[in-house]
Amino acid sequence: MKEFEITCVVKPDRFSPHEHITHLGNIAGKWMLTRESVIARIDSKEERFFTMDRVTGKRAYVAVVREAGKVPFLRTHADGKWNNNLLSLAECNGSCQIIA
Repeated sequence: MKEFEITCVVKPDRFSPHEHITHLGNIAGKWMLTRESVIARIDSKEERFFTMDRVTGKRAYVAVVREAGKVPFLRTHADGKWNNNLLSLAECNGSCQIIA
């Protein structure tokens, strides 16, 4: 299974608690994927995505969360707990290009 590190995200309004992440990417790799593409890749069970704690080197894997009546969204899961690591990541910059 291929694994990819997520280092940045895009939200329409970075500070709004009601806006969902629209894109996830990797600044060093200069790539971005739509949220829907990441969900499809995770669902295929051929690819995994993670964030990395720079202090501990520990990975938090990205999972798809499906709640009744809501659009599927992404959240990290580490040490048996759901957390919001994705929201603390940097904003993807102009060097990140959307890939298929």
